[in-house]
Amino acid sequence: MRKDTRGYAGCLLAAGGAATALLAWAPLATISIDGGIGQRHRDLSVLYVDLPLVALGGALLPLAVWAAGLRWLHRPWLAAVAAVAGLALCVWGLTSWWTPYMQPEFVY
Repeated sequence: MRKDTRGYAGCLLAAGGAATALLAWAPLATISIDGGIGQRHRDLSVLYVDLPLVALGGALLPLAVWAAGLRWLHRPWLAAVAAVAGLALCVWGLTSWWTPYMQPEFVY
């Protein structure tokens, strides 16, 4: 595999990782954007804090695993499998750990 092909594959993994992370994150963030019932849970900070962090993490994690896999494993297909597995673990962790803050409906 040529060096420029490896670079293109890394860019493709980064773009796919960012898109995948954002598509997994977006349904969780809708309550903060539209506010829910009566717009009581509206918090637009998810757009300027969480959105860039999720996109950056989704792009950088598969790219870092791809680069490390190429360096240590010396097989591009194995590095790609490791990058996709790392992205899958990242998305799973994101969807199981990150939940937007919702203040209680009724305060006693």
